[in-house]
Amino acid sequence: MKILIQRVKEASVKVDSELVSEIGQGILVFIGVEKSDSCENVEKAVKKVLNLRIFPDDNGKMNKSLIDIQGEMLIVSQFTLCGDCKKGTRPSFDNSARPEIAQKLYEEFVNNIKNAGIKTGTGIFGAMMDVSLINDGPVTFHISC
Repeated sequence: MKILIQRVKEASVKVDSELVSEIGQGILVFIGVEKSDSCENVEKAVKKVLNLRIFPDDNGKMNKSLIDIQGEMLIVSQFTLCGDCKKGTRPSFDNSARPEIAQKLYEEFVNNIKNAGIKTGTGIFGAMMDVSLINDGPVTFHISC
């Protein structure tokens, strides 16, 4: 599972020019599901994302998590994160999970975040989406689980 996290002041997703979801301060999470991923990867990813200390404390040091600041999360599926660009100039998506498996694990991730009490927004799995954000920092992290 490949995850890209961006700390944001706000973020939103539109599909066909229609607003699907939006959040205020928190994180925008892009998720790419690989063939080898399972429910265990989801559990590990949820724990990591919720507890990652990427928000500043009173001294300006990244020492607070999303939970600590009571932030929000926008979760967007993005299979292109699984693209392998090592050979040539066209990405290979051989390691990407089949859509039905990826959607199941994506939805499990979303449900686990919601069950943790986080205000959560999502994109639409498999849709062409317009994602807008105001990156806070900018602060961006790539995680593999």
